[in-house]
Amino acid sequence: MTPEQRAAEFDAADPLAAFRERFILPEGVIYLDGNSLGALPKATPETMQRVIGQEWGEGLIRSWNSAGWFAAAHRIGAKIAPLIGAGAQEVIACDSTSVNLFKLIAAALQMRPGRKVILSEPGNFPTDLYMIAGLKRQGLADRRLAARERLTQALDEDVALLLLTHVHYKTGQMHDMATLTRAAHEAGALVLWDLSHSTGAVPVDLRGADADFAVGCGYKYLCGGPGAPAFAFVADSHHSDLGQPLTGWFGHAAPFAFSDDYKAAPGIEQLLCGTSPVLGLAALEVGVDLIAEIGVTRLYQKSQALSEFFLACLAAHGIALECVSPPESTARGSQLSFRHPEAYAICQALIARGVIGDFRDPDVLRLGFAPAYLSFANIAAAARHLVEVLDGGEWQHEQFSQRAVVT
Repeated sequence: MTPEQRAAEFDAADPLAAFRERFILPEGVIYLDGNSLGALPKATPETMQRVIGQEWGEGLIRSWNSAGWFAAAHRIGAKIAPLIGAGAQEVIACDSTSVNLFKLIAAALQMRPGRKVILSEPGNFPTDLYMIAGLKRQGLADRRLAARERLTQALDEDVALLLLTHVHYKTGQMHDMATLTRAAHEAGALVLWDLSHSTGAVPVDLRGADADFAVGCGYKYLCGGPGAPAFAFVADSHHSDLGQPLTGWFGHAAPFAFSDDYKAAPGIEQLLCGTSPVLGLAALEVGVDLIAEIGVTRLYQKSQALSEFFLACLAAHGIALECVSPPESTARGSQLSFRHPEAYAICQALIARGVIGDFRDPDVLRLGFAPAYLSFANIAAAARHLVEVLDGGEWQHEQFSQRAVVT
């Protein structure tokens, strides 16, 4: 049986197949970059037209009350909460992942006086490491990096916070959240998980792992659009001790009292800072609702099947690329990453054929498997295109080696 024949059988039995029609996807494109920017839900343009034309255009400032703008950050956070194993009162949609990282790293340092070390791993997503560096320049933090197999040994009485990305952005390798959180707590440290490559793709249980803090973005698997608002999680047991450094007016207990003195809101709302981005939140809410409707468990099951099928297709074509993602689908996120010295040119050659993946420096071709809108036929075709690009030497064309700003 050919890969295409197997794909037809899998698609016929796929319980999520109908959801593909809920997304806008260009004709002739196989989109394997949903782990970087999610596809556009069909309901989003209509929602945005309503918010812009009616709520903003007609309701004007009245819509902060009548259309629920003021409550949007908390409302959407509560919708994200079940996707990450959190309580509705523990998640807020706001700012960017980077800003939320800064807020929660600083808060953790205040909650662990006498400790300044932020422990992470080399190769973590750069913004996570850059936020530590920013606090170090202010004399508030020291950075310590340890290979993932030595993280528990690096936890000592100087560590205030363990900061890790649950699913690694480049390889897709997944950390054991519960084990590492427990080890950090035993050392007296707090833990902050970056869920940017997890939320809406793999099951997450923050409460079950006894996590302290988490952040994540809204524009990957949640399909909230480019630059969509991010979210932040703080376990409710920490709400009374939380002291975030960006004390903007939306995080005030009574923002419209216009007091000269800051008083933090009592719950997760204290993580708000400036005025909520209403248009961004409106688009994000559409994506969150759709992913919640499908369900993370079903999405994860299909993503595992898609990635396993892709590897089987490559094997059927006799291609043996070096895969840097874990071989077991249960140990990785919704992606496969391959190492090749000409990975960038290969990626560009695939894009020219309508197969959109991405490249991560220095030599990784990264392919994301967003199960909400990918079919098994897409996967069989993408594998065939990759084989043809490699066998035909297409990637050697000069046009494919010229680096663009965004890779």
